[in-house]
Amino acid sequence: MSRFSGSLIKLVPTEWGAPTFEIDGIKMLPTAKTSPFDDARRKVALIEPSGKVVLDTCGGLGYFAACCLEAGAARIHSFEKNTDVLWLRTLNPWSPDPAAAAAGGRLALVQADVSQAITQIADASVDALLHDPPRFGIAGELYSQAFYDQLARVLRRGGRLFHYTGSPNKLTSGRDVPREVEKRLQKAGFAAQLALDGVLATRR
Repeated sequence: MSRFSGSLIKLVPTEWGAPTFEIDGIKMLPTAKTSPFDDARRKVALIEPSGKVVLDTCGGLGYFAACCLEAGAARIHSFEKNTDVLWLRTLNPWSPDPAAAAAGGRLALVQADVSQAITQIADASVDALLHDPPRFGIAGELYSQAFYDQLARVLRRGGRLFHYTGSPNKLTSGRDVPREVEKRLQKAGFAAQLALDGVLATRR
């Protein structure tokens, strides 16, 4: 499945069953060594979502949300800005449907730019956070100190955050994005450390 409306987006099959997706030829989910669904499950486990209200900032195909539902989250608030990604979700049987009986009314999916929508979320109203933004060159605002300050505001004290970063530009420019993210999160009020292919942080 593919579509072009400013950029080429397509659903790409993998040997693992659950597909990934590409935007202009760039894979948005890791698939080289594991299923993107299993990869999401490992990351979701870090925030221990059972019984919690979870904010999923960049919903993508919804694998984080699906794993949160599977793990017993009380409610998931998921945002996705890209209309084409939301279209792919309707075609992908691995993407959770908020209206399905299996979701039990626990998943709310909103088309919005989370960098703006987050200002409308109440202070300390979220128990756990998943942040899987596009790469820095596409969505730098989602790596900004101002946005991390907002994440700290909406997350209750003791709440956990997993921030996917990967290692972009490390080989070409020597830039260490995970360490930069770690420092900004610490400045925002988190205890942060590198974990998997991102940063795990706890609201102080």
